Amino acid sequence: MHPLIRYLPLLFLPQVHAETAPADLERITVTANRIAEPESQSVYSVIRLQADEIVLMDAAHPNELFSRVPGTWISRGSGQEHLTAIRSPVLTGAGACGAFLFLEDSIPVRPVGFCNVNQLFEINTEQADAIEVLRGPGSVHYGSNALHGAINVLHAPLRLPLNEVALTFGEFGQRRIKVDHGHLLGENSWRMKYFGETADSIQRDAGHRQHKLNLGWQGYNVRTHLAATSLDQDTAGYIIGEDAYRNPDLKRGNPNPEAFRRAQSLRAWAVWERELPDNRHFEMRPYARYSDMDFLQHFLPGKPLEENGQTSAGIVSSYGINGLSTDWTFGFDLEWADGWLRESQDSPVEIDSDFLQATRPVGRHYDYEVVQYSASPWINVEHAMTKRTSLVGGLRADWIRYDYDNLMSDGNLREDGTACGFGGCIYNRPADRNDSFSNISPKLGIRHALTDHTLYGNIVRGFRAPQATELYRLQRGQNVADLDAVRADSAEIGLRELKGDFTYNVALFLMEKRNEIFRDAEGFNVSSARSRHRGAEFDLNWQVDTEWQLALRGTLARHTYAFDYLPDEGESFVEGRDIDTAPRVLGSALLRWTPATSNVLELEYSRVGGYYLDAENTARYPGHGLWHLRAQHDFGNYRLRARINNLLDADYAERADFAFGEFRYFPGWPRRFTFEVAYGF
Repeated sequence: MHPLIRYLPLLFLPQVHAETAPADLERITVTANRIAEPESQSVYSVIRLQADEIVLMDAAHPNELFSRVPGTWISRGSGQEHLTAIRSPVLTGAGACGAFLFLEDSIPVRPVGFCNVNQLFEINTEQADAIEVLRGPGSVHYGSNALHGAINVLHAPLRLPLNEVALTFGEFGQRRIKVDHGHLLGENSWRMKYFGETADSIQRDAGHRQHKLNLGWQGYNVRTHLAATSLDQDTAGYIIGEDAYRNPDLKRGNPNPEAFRRAQSLRAWAVWERELPDNRHFEMRPYARYSDMDFLQHFLPGKPLEENGQTSAGIVSSYGINGLSTDWTFGFDLEWADGWLRESQDSPVEIDSDFLQATRPVGRHYDYEVVQYSASPWINVEHAMTKRTSLVGGLRADWIRYDYDNLMSDGNLREDGTACGFGGCIYNRPADRNDSFSNISPKLGIRHALTDHTLYGNIVRGFRAPQATELYRLQRGQNVADLDAVRADSAEIGLRELKGDFTYNVALFLMEKRNEIFRDAEGFNVSSARSRHRGAEFDLNWQVDTEWQLALRGTLARHTYAFDYLPDEGESFVEGRDIDTAPRVLGSALLRWTPATSNVLELEYSRVGGYYLDAENTARYPGHGLWHLRAQHDFGNYRLRARINNLLDADYAERADFAFGEFRYFPGWPRRFTFEVAYGF
């Protein structure tokens, strides 16, 4: 039997109350190496949000959950939209979402080259049994997109019969239902999770309706899963004007009541594991996926409509050999995807600018199809140099090919083939072409066990292939030949202690990136950019006694441009300036009181530091801090939960931006109450 199999039963145990939790229970993670391993044995920074945290928070948006993760900020937009930061600024632009890998049960949710900047609304985070966040470039198990980190949403295999229904009622029209049903059939089991929600917004004429379904079957060494999601959202636009988020009338306004987003996704996968003689093991995970989405780009001049979709399939596999002092793992991943995108504009630009009106015309802007193929062999080796010291090394090779078919005229012309003024339309369509990208990703890590602590470090090269939207939805002046994979070289050193009443994990990191694409405040793309990222992260947890627990988690970091760019039009980029939307401080503090197994009360403070809104560092948001209060009481088969978010009713912005000469904000939510009742039978 593989030596780590013995940890599997611990993976999805609920995090029991303090008075019953053994102090030396080892925390288990799966994301770094796609297998269960004690967190103390990892050479990477991984944090795990347990089921009890997810259930008690019942987050209205993933932003609330991930505020507890060091180095991570899920910046909330309208409805269920979001932008992501993991050891990075909040990245925007055509392919910015490709810097982060989103997984469900360790399988990517989207194919390579077709990321979605709002990808978390395609995953059932609301009913996850655990969520893990890998910070920094991924291990050899993950190729393109795990550049800054990965988020892995995990669903547990059923171990006991389960039936629970939960209803949530909140302000602003929030209504939720969660159903979790599981059944044992001898040594086999099946499980069904359903989540449904309808909610309004603090902004007028906005709200969303969403449904998520997960089905799972386990038996005969095979686990099969099906996941489906649907989102129907009436999107609110930015409110305009400096400090508009402080104005009680403006924050309820919606300049774009016509905006919307409609999205669906369907995924199926299986996990087949086999233990072989002589300490060998084999695993194979085939999968198939489909998604499509229509949304109005209300944040751009002209408000063009984007329609896109993808169909994809693939397989990830590994074969491992465990020796006396050396473990070898070999893997091979294959993927195919067929995607399409259309963008069109129905009416002229309303902004009083001759340039914008001339260069963003009515009609189709883009209409293309892309077929993607990828193949990735990899190897990972872990060698025990001494009883206390282990060396981990790996190498991954990725080959990615795009076959692109433009269904319109080539170049930056209008749909009818005529030229735009001011040097041509901003939209530029390359001719049909094929593009291939090859990348080698070496990884090296070390782990040394001290008396009660573990010292770890790693040097990793990560990359992300250009996304299809970066390659083929160009702006004028851009050329496909100028684009290459974004590469990041990262170094990290950390110290952790994960047993006892006081546990901690602290890490220092440094990362340098090249071949980036930034978008400036005038909407222009800037290619071949460089950036530098360095900081310190901490995760401190103190079990004061059997009733009280205190946790502090946070990041102190700087994210700066590492190049100079002085264009004739658009913003200037100067080395050493802060990247826009890059807070230097992110953190949270949690005080939890558990007077009995049936009662929980927790007070949480979350902090987002100030940040610049433009590349020239002339506009700034001061940051904000929020207090939240949550309580839970169990009696019989019932469980009651109550929450107050933004306890002190602070004025703040979920996201601040500066574009086209204007301050823009998604306003923060006022103090709001929610109440949940759950019944298990």
